[in-house]
Amino acid sequence: MTRSSLPTYREEAFKELREGIERVYDQMSENRTDDEALSLFIRLKDALNRGQVRAAEKIESRWVVHTWVKKGILIGFRIGTLSDMSINERFVYFDKTTFPQKTLKIADSVRIVPGGSSIRDGCYVGKGVTCMPPMYINTGAYVDDHTMIDSHALVGSCAQVGKSVHISAAAQIGGVLEPIGSLPVIVEDRVMVGGNCGIYEGTIVREGAIIGAGTIITGSTPVYDLVRNQVYRRTPDSPLEIPSGAVVVPGSRPVQKEPGKSQGISLYTPVIVKYRDEKTDGSVVLEDWLR
Repeated sequence: MTRSSLPTYREEAFKELREGIERVYDQMSENRTDDEALSLFIRLKDALNRGQVRAAEKIESRWVVHTWVKKGILIGFRIGTLSDMSINERFVYFDKTTFPQKTLKIADSVRIVPGGSSIRDGCYVGKGVTCMPPMYINTGAYVDDHTMIDSHALVGSCAQVGKSVHISAAAQIGGVLEPIGSLPVIVEDRVMVGGNCGIYEGTIVREGAIIGAGTIITGSTPVYDLVRNQVYRRTPDSPLEIPSGAVVVPGSRPVQKEPGKSQGISLYTPVIVKYRDEKTDGSVVLEDWLR
């Protein structure tokens, strides 16, 4: 189950805000840009920045979508107007007034190495997070403590990234803002995402998994587990999940139907070749020296 109509603790604490956003969103066809819509969005964005609300949340081992949070972000895009956010004549930027860069202070304990990285306002970035240039975190995302986001890496809108995750160079963690009820990409604690990986379409990567360099995982990709002799797929009721501790690498599977079969054509597929052990844990520990 990836959708929840049941109020969580966070939703109860922000009940008034949630109800206001739901009401304004239902009236979006009127193109309303009044003070109430702006006030609700600013309150939501502040709560997102603080990590007090999230686009998706783990409840009793299941990840659920908070659709009202996504609706609030979409309100921000609707009511914002294009603004000049340029630093100077050489660094020229134009974006919605509602989504400037996130303001961080030294007390936030986020390490942002100089060189062109950008974090959009309305996302949570935990203490001890390291951002190597150039990288990008989009609005609505949640990046927990002590995670490293390497060069040319992306954390998409509403993506949820756990503690002590390593997102290697050029890896893409896809975001899912729309459709409203769709689960964003989830990367749980202590996951290692290798270079040039792509994780998309609401895939859940469970705690401690290792995604080998160059692996592409989408919601419609079957994942073959050679250790447990299983195939993992997305179903109408649940997203694709990569099991805890799985080591996933790029692989292929032969086409079984003609004419592809006789031509020896194979299709790409991710393959689980092992589960974490002392050797793989040791190689991941080495990354801590870079944080």
